[in-house]
Amino acid sequence: MSDLIQTSTGRERLAARCRDVSEAPVFALGVMSVILLNAVLLGVETYSGLSVEYGVLLHSAERFCVVAFTVEMLIRLGAHADRPKAFFRDPWNVFDLLVVSSAFVPFLRENTTLLRLLRLARVLRTAKFMPQLRVLLVAVGRSLPGTVSFLFVGALILYVYAMIGWICFAGHDPAHYGSLGRAGLTLFLLMTLEGLGDAVHAGLAVSPFSILYYASYVLLASFVLVNVLIGVVLNALEEAREMEEDAKRAEEAAARRAEGHADAAWAAQEGADELRLRIAAVRRALDDMEAQLEPSPAAPLTTGSPALAGASAGAR
Repeated sequence: MSDLIQTSTGRERLAARCRDVSEAPVFALGVMSVILLNAVLLGVETYSGLSVEYGVLLHSAERFCVVAFTVEMLIRLGAHADRPKAFFRDPWNVFDLLVVSSAFVPFLRENTTLLRLLRLARVLRTAKFMPQLRVLLVAVGRSLPGTVSFLFVGALILYVYAMIGWICFAGHDPAHYGSLGRAGLTLFLLMTLEGLGDAVHAGLAVSPFSILYYASYVLLASFVLVNVLIGVVLNALEEAREMEEDAKRAEEAAARRAEGHADAAWAAQEGADELRLRIAAVRRALDDMEAQLEPSPAAPLTTGSPALAGASAGAR
C-alpha cells in the first residue's frame, strides 16, 4: 500500500513540475520560436543555391528543431503523468504527438517528400499556443456541414439562372451564354459583382426585361446567399468559442482534482507515518512495563544467618 502511495505521489510530483514548465509563458514563446524557425528553414530550402551552400547549417538547424519538439512533447506528456487519458482527449495533443513522432518513423524519415509535408504540418502547431487561431480553425471545421448545404443551394440557383440565361441570351451573346457551362461561369463571376454593369447593358440591348433577370440573380446570389454563409460561419464561431471555454473549464477541474488527490495522498502518507510512530512508542512502553514486572532472582540462603539461628533455637 505504501509503495502504491509513493508511486502515485511521485507521478503527481512529476506532473506538477512539468505542468509548471509547460504553462510558463517562456515555454510557449520558445516553442513558437522553434515553429517559426522550422517554417523559415522550409522556405530557405526552396532556394537551391542557399540549400547547397548552407546545407550543413540547415541540416543542423533541422536536427535542433527535432530535438526541441521532442523535449517539448516529453514535457507535455509528463504534465499529464497523473492523468494520461486527459492528454489523448485533446485532438490537438494527438495531432502534435503524431507530427513530432513522425520524425522517428523509418519510412517517413527516409521519404523526402513526405518528410517535408510533415515538417510543413508543424507550422499548424501554432494553433496549440494561439487560442484565437485554434478557435478559428475549429469554427471552420464546425461550419463545414452548413457550408455544404450553402454550396448545394448556390449550385441550384446558379444552374437555374444559367439555363435561363442560355435560353434568353445564347443567340445574342454566345461568348458568355453560348452553352450551359459558359453561362454558369459568367454568372459565377457576376456573383462577385465584377463586370455587372457591362452585363446589364448587354442584356438591355436584348430586352428591357433583362434587368429583372440580373437584379433577381444579384439579390439572391450576392446578398442573400452570402449573408447566409456569414451567418453559418458566425454560428460555428460561437460554438467553437463555447467548446474552447468548456475544454478550458474541464482542464482546470481535472487539475484541481489531481491536486486534491495529491493532497489526499500526502495526508494519508503523513497519517500512516504518525501511526507508525505511535505504535513504536506503545511497543517501547510495553517493553518497559514487561521489564519492570519480571521477578528479581532469589537471594541465596546461608546457615550462618542470625534469623535462621534464632528460628532453630525456638524450635528446640
